[in-house]
Amino acid sequence: MQPGIHPEYRPVAFRDQSANYVFITRSTVKTEKTVVHEDGNTYPVVDVELSDMSHPFYTGKMKIVDTAGRVDRFNKRFGERKKG
Repeated sequence: MQPGIHPEYRPVAFRDQSANYVFITRSTVKTEKTVVHEDGNTYPVVDVELSDMSHPFYTGKMKIVDTAGRVDRFNKRFGERKKG
């Protein structure tokens, strides 16, 4: 392996906003935000919309997550359809 071309891995906290769940793994992602974990250490944090704690496949519960406003954009674009 060539020296100096591989990224630096470090512990990073990923926070699932919908399930209020934080997990720590090694990553190369860059972020400015930090969080103090329950173990007392401070980690860089990345907020995610879905994880295994909130995804319907793993939880068995159907949940609609519309953080990007997809439904509103669809309704604006196509409007209300009239039956008839």
